[in-house]
Amino acid sequence: IPRPGFASSAARARKVLQTSELAARAAAVELLLLDVDGVLTDGGVVYLDDGRELKRFHVRDGSGLKLWRAAGRRAAIVSGRSSPAVERRAAELGIGPVLQGRDDKLAAFDEVLSATGLRPEQVCAIGDDLPDVPVLRRCGLAVAVADACAEARAVAHSVTAVPGGHGAVRDAIEWLLKLQGRWADVTVRYTGLTG
Repeated sequence: IPRPGFASSAARARKVLQTSELAARAAAVELLLLDVDGVLTDGGVVYLDDGRELKRFHVRDGSGLKLWRAAGRRAAIVSGRSSPAVERRAAELGIGPVLQGRDDKLAAFDEVLSATGLRPEQVCAIGDDLPDVPVLRRCGLAVAVADACAEARAVAHSVTAVPGGHGAVRDAIEWLLKLQGRWADVTVRYTGLTG
């Protein structure tokens, strides 16, 4: 559930940079780099008696990632924790590379750049907590989810209107595709509206 005041702070955060600078940064983005706990999930972890772990993913994030891929873009995951559920969700959505159990997210970011042949400015990273901050500072476009820690929100170019695990990735994708001028192209099959 969103904390009071975050939607308005998200709106303010999106106005931090001049529209022309945001558009220029967005134009270069080819890859979304996603954290898992607190971004693709609400950050909660449920352990079953047999030791297995459950994660809950929001279906709108999946829909958004499908639209992102329809726009010819890629996505990758860097997570500090490891979970088979993440591998499964990533496979369902065509996300790769998937780097889990990485305490040093900046080193993992470099691995993603090497694996994809991209430069930092071609990456939009979405994070929520302190381990994400070095990546948010280094990537071309940084997004924090609405309930991210203050440090992540402070370095982000944008803050989503909703918290992690509640469609924040979908929110960021719509914002980014609109900045890139591609939103109408990827949604026309649903809306019937062009440009």
